[in-house]
Amino acid sequence: MAKGKDTRIQVILECTEAPGTSRYSTKKNRRNTPDRLELKKYNSKLRKHTVHREIK
Repeated sequence: MAKGKDTRIQVILECTEAPGTSRYSTKKNRRNTPDRLELKKYNSKLRKHTVHREIK
């Protein structure tokens, strides 16, 4: 059984090149990646893959 807080949390990723145009939601493990998550995802407004960073 899990004790206390869950290790997996839901985070929102936002585009760094054009903020506010593209957002994705995903889950990450808090213990394995304590810092902000960065992934390359597709931005449909810019029609290309861009870096998306976790926002709070």
